[in-house]
Amino acid sequence: MNADLADVRKKTVEADQYISSLDQPFRQNFLIAKQTYQLNSQAVNQLKRFAGGFVIVVFSAGWCKDCAKNISVLALMGKATGLEVRVFGGLKKDPLSHVGKWRIPPSPPEVKTFSVEKIPLIIVFDDGGVEIGRIIENPKQWPTIEEELLAIIKSQR
Repeated sequence: MNADLADVRKKTVEADQYISSLDQPFRQNFLIAKQTYQLNSQAVNQLKRFAGGFVIVVFSAGWCKDCAKNISVLALMGKATGLEVRVFGGLKKDPLSHVGKWRIPPSPPEVKTFSVEKIPLIIVFDDGGVEIGRIIENPKQWPTIEEELLAIIKSQR
């Protein structure tokens, strides 16, 4: 899938800005995760080489425990590596709908565009807007998000 990254940037916020915008007690959950996580330094050092060449886009909700953990890691990783991390926040389930999982609004309409079923959904785009990989909820191949992102990015080189 291709994305208009300029449009994505207009409709999203940086990971740290997203965390700061959350209401309590959700913000506290994100901040605790951010303060207690230790980045994998080997993966971070390798990811620094790819800053500017990739954009990470995440779909999130304040109530989501996996989002609290993973968005916090992405915020740390973005700061440490220079990789751009953008967040579509405010996703809300629609328990009354038989057609869609997310209530739009308040969920951004891009949940349909990017076929969001589970969150966090972490999508990696190259600088041309071409999707090169996804992480759904948690890393599947590697023990950490930064290692999984590195593997996705390296697969394009």
